[in-house]
Amino acid sequence: MLTIGGRTNADELNLRLESTLQELVSWQVEVEIECPGNDLATLFKQEPLLPGIILNNNQEYIGMISRRKFFEYMSYPYSLALFSIKPIKILYKFFQTEILAISEDMSIVKAAELNLQRPPQIAYEPILVKTTSGKYKLIDFHQLLLAYSQIHVLTLVQLQQVEEQSRIAKAGFHDLQQNYTRLIQNEKMAALGQLVAGIAHEINNPVNFIAGNLVHAIEYSQNLLNIIRLYQECYPEPEAEIKTAIAQIELDFLTTDLPHLLTSMQVGTKRIKQIILSLRNFSRLDESEKKLVDIHEGIDSTLVILQSRLQNHQSGESINIIKEYGDLPQVECYAGLLNQVFMNILANAIDAIEESLVISHPSLVTKEGKICIRTQLTNDSQVIIGISDNGLGIPESLQKRLFDPFFTTKPVGKGTGLGLSISYQIIVEKHGGHLQCISDLGKGTEFTIKIPVHLNSELV
Repeated sequence: MLTIGGRTNADELNLRLESTLQELVSWQVEVEIECPGNDLATLFKQEPLLPGIILNNNQEYIGMISRRKFFEYMSYPYSLALFSIKPIKILYKFFQTEILAISEDMSIVKAAELNLQRPPQIAYEPILVKTTSGKYKLIDFHQLLLAYSQIHVLTLVQLQQVEEQSRIAKAGFHDLQQNYTRLIQNEKMAALGQLVAGIAHEINNPVNFIAGNLVHAIEYSQNLLNIIRLYQECYPEPEAEIKTAIAQIELDFLTTDLPHLLTSMQVGTKRIKQIILSLRNFSRLDESEKKLVDIHEGIDSTLVILQSRLQNHQSGESINIIKEYGDLPQVECYAGLLNQVFMNILANAIDAIEESLVISHPSLVTKEGKICIRTQLTNDSQVIIGISDNGLGIPESLQKRLFDPFFTTKPVGKGTGLGLSISYQIIVEKHGGHLQCISDLGKGTEFTIKIPVHLNSELV
């Protein structure tokens, strides 16, 4: 067995735009498949950050077992007793055998793009890297994402420097902006879709387990309570020791509160399952192509994801959502991209309302935050979606620049200036529609989305 470790803090990495996988923290822990399963558990316990273990047969590579998959299988009933003392090769038969091995001289950016295309069920699996010497090593998927985000920041910094020089070469820089925005859109949607789908998948299994067992827990507890009542009826005068125990545990309160407690837990699990469904609807990872969807379902899923932001934790008041949905047919669109537009616009509306609650403005009539969402179908088969807020509004001098790449009115660290620019491209270029902003300073802002019910076949 051989372990190769390095720095675990991604901030210590001095990355460049062309950095390769060789510069990342890697692990090389090798185990022969004839060893018992207990050896894997011991190695994972000794190295808390170890993402996975490479399997060899007579020192020849045959596969890999990740920490997540190992403990997932070992948590199943009887798995510990079944696999702990038997050869690892028996356990490995149950694992995902389709593993993508990439070269260590591949750039971090390219490697991140390849791994973001993996199926949701293996999205968080470690990356198998083949060295120039023919050996294999593992890189934690989260380390790769952290490195990718650092390179993304470096790219953004360089583009901002180029922007300063664009006064001389505006035409060339405009093309660079458009290409970069498309790159960010594709990578953002791929990463967001993988992340949301992965979270929903990870949460769904334990929630289903809890929900399924709660049904039996309620039944068993009710049976036990019935037995206690029967004992009380048959033996109304128990021994002093039993009376003392009854008083100590407050049996009357317990018998009344326990069913309510279990019922509330059941309601909670149903709420979590609704949120998981909304996450899946929002990501629509399996819907990268255009198809017919329910626009209202996409808006509602986005609102569920933004639910925590609708509550102002400082004032304790919630932003009121007003839905004025029209009778819409199913719309042919790129559902995941359209959900991204809803996310960007609704998040901006929430930001505007939060700012209005902090900054006193004489034109504001009320301090109650409101977002109104209207939908309607026109006679020429166009769907109109209006999202308005009662925030501070946008000055007229800034409205013309709202859809420019990198333009933002938010302070440093709160916005990149890409959200509305990407939304404009999605609506106009991807769907052949229109995106318009109407704002009155001190009264609020409304974004109007207009897209056709059926996409033009020439749109990509």
